[in-house]
Amino acid sequence: MNLNKVFLIGRLTQNPETRTTPSGQLVCSFGLATNRVWTNQETSQKEEKTEFHNIVLWRRLAEIASQYLTKGSLLLVEGRIQTRSWQDNSGGKRYKTEIVAENIQLAPKSLSPKDQNQNQVTQSQTATTQEDIPIIEEDKPEEIDVKDIPF
Repeated sequence: MNLNKVFLIGRLTQNPETRTTPSGQLVCSFGLATNRVWTNQETSQKEEKTEFHNIVLWRRLAEIASQYLTKGSLLLVEGRIQTRSWQDNSGGKRYKTEIVAENIQLAPKSLSPKDQNQNQVTQSQTATTQEDIPIIEEDKPEEIDVKDIPF
């Protein structure tokens, strides 16, 4: 049995780039930064490493991302790893590894970059972070009403 499943929580490194394929499908791509913090056993100092991921969303997920996400937005991505290859102009073989999203979960508005820069968390913002956050699944045919998004 094989499994190709990825869960990432990070921030967008750029605004989503949306385009349409020749067959008419909407596709959206952007970078996502994740970080890991640990304590160095030798120096007892905290260290941090950031990883950068290429994210690709298709159809309805691409539409939602282009409408609601901007650089710095916090996002949970569930998907699979995919590596594609092509020939560059000089005839060399090039590779790109991407995360193809199958589900995304948008962060509450209180976790947006603007609110974090203000360093003020009010009771109403705390309550918002505790509310249920909708999970958007690619394979679900149901429509999402903008009024149901909690921000």
